[in-house]
Amino acid sequence: MRDFLRRAGLALTLVLAGAALGQPAAAEVVLNRGNGPEPSSMDPQLGTTVTEGRIMYDLFEGLFTIGINGEPVPAVADSWEISPDGLVYTFRLRRDAKWSDGTPVTAEDFAFSWRRLLDPALASQYAYFLWPVKNAEAINKGEMPGDALGVEAVDPHTFRVTLERPTGYFLASLMHRITHPVQKANVERDGKSFMQPGKLVSNGAYQLADYKPQSYVKVVKNPHYHSADQVKIDTVYFHHSDSQDTELRRFRAGELDAVMQIPYTQVDWVRQNMPEVEKFYPVFSIWYLGFNMTKEPWASNAKLREALFLAIDREALVERITRAGEQASYSFVPAGTSGYRPPVPETAALTQAQRDERARRLLKEAGYGPGGKPLPELEILHATSESSRRVMVAVAGMWKQKLNVDTRLNNQEFKVQLQTAADKNYVGLTHLGWIGDYPDAYTFLKLMRSDIGRMNRTGYASADFDRLLDEANLILDPERRAARMAEAEAVLLADLPVIPLFTGSYRTVVSPKVQGWTPNTMGFQLTRYLSMKP
Repeated sequence: MRDFLRRAGLALTLVLAGAALGQPAAAEVVLNRGNGPEPSSMDPQLGTTVTEGRIMYDLFEGLFTIGINGEPVPAVADSWEISPDGLVYTFRLRRDAKWSDGTPVTAEDFAFSWRRLLDPALASQYAYFLWPVKNAEAINKGEMPGDALGVEAVDPHTFRVTLERPTGYFLASLMHRITHPVQKANVERDGKSFMQPGKLVSNGAYQLADYKPQSYVKVVKNPHYHSADQVKIDTVYFHHSDSQDTELRRFRAGELDAVMQIPYTQVDWVRQNMPEVEKFYPVFSIWYLGFNMTKEPWASNAKLREALFLAIDREALVERITRAGEQASYSFVPAGTSGYRPPVPETAALTQAQRDERARRLLKEAGYGPGGKPLPELEILHATSESSRRVMVAVAGMWKQKLNVDTRLNNQEFKVQLQTAADKNYVGLTHLGWIGDYPDAYTFLKLMRSDIGRMNRTGYASADFDRLLDEANLILDPERRAARMAEAEAVLLADLPVIPLFTGSYRTVVSPKVQGWTPNTMGFQLTRYLSMKP
């Protein structure tokens, strides 16, 4: 009885304490996100994949960010002006933008971060992103000093950018995380270790609390964020795994609240058994195979490349293998890109049987098969995931059946595959995907420029292709610019350093208790827009 009275008294004390504070203590709101493979880097100026992108958009905020529907929305930029000639952009920064240590986000932080991105010593694969800025390309190539960059901190809240030439997509591109700032004082104080938990200072809705490699990244609400009162989730765990099957099992067990990609093999099962969690939707993306154009026989044998391109039945891939809304593609820029009509090879109008027949003829003309050289053994480098493996097994089967070509599959951890591809250290082809950085055709075509270094995973180099893209970016009229980019893509599709397969989709599952999850073509759902049912 005495123990009961003691516990009752303690309970009464807690109730009275809560009443004295005006409200009961709220429980921590936690979101567990299945985020796919391990991030390659969480440094906003170094990361290249959507995996770290989802984390970066929670930690950092640029002049613009991604809106609920995937559109660019103002973030640190409060207002902006563009000069009549389209060369000078003047941004006024919101005065309540602060870092997670409570200090103001300044124009100098942006100027510092953009110079850092272009510094050849950083060796960012994404440095070309800022080449439209005056002197940026020359700085990135070590031909000019960093302080020659066309950026200026006019005052703490005014950031001025001068471009080399008018660039129609520039404003929209600023929603991309690569342009988001890091705190100058943080980087100068902590050097290469500035991204570690306990050291990182960020300006987004969240701050970094913990990182367990091969396991998870933990972020917590940033109390100094300008809209912190609108952020409903306190803590987010980004869980990482190369196995989509494992992520789906954890989701079904209640350990994860959302998984970005489930295996192709489970698409029909989820539709039939868990329709309330299905969030399958198209994203602004392309999946493709890239030839290593720095090696033979690919570099010099266009007919061999075209034979392999023709022998793939894309409709069969999306109807029988992927089955989540993907669309067969014969162009590199996805159909439906705003203001752009991609060129389509005339072979796209043929039946698959006709394409197969032409593929066999081209293979013979390329010097392979009966009476010619032995057929080359192909190797496809791809990521370690069951979904990637299934598509590549299907492609290999088509080549064997139609062309009698043997194919060896070489799977690597995703971030290792990207490194291998960037180094051009693969034998035959590599399987890759790309989600557009901003809603413009150039976000895809730029990947094949000869001058962007390791981001061009194929090593393709065409003076005509580069020239046409440069000309397109000088044109202010949207229709004429799009037409010139289409000319560039026509050159790409004639050369075929890549084999487009299909546009991408997200096979996402989301618990009904997660509120505000809006599918969008950019494929990002920032946690600041979400909430959780109790």
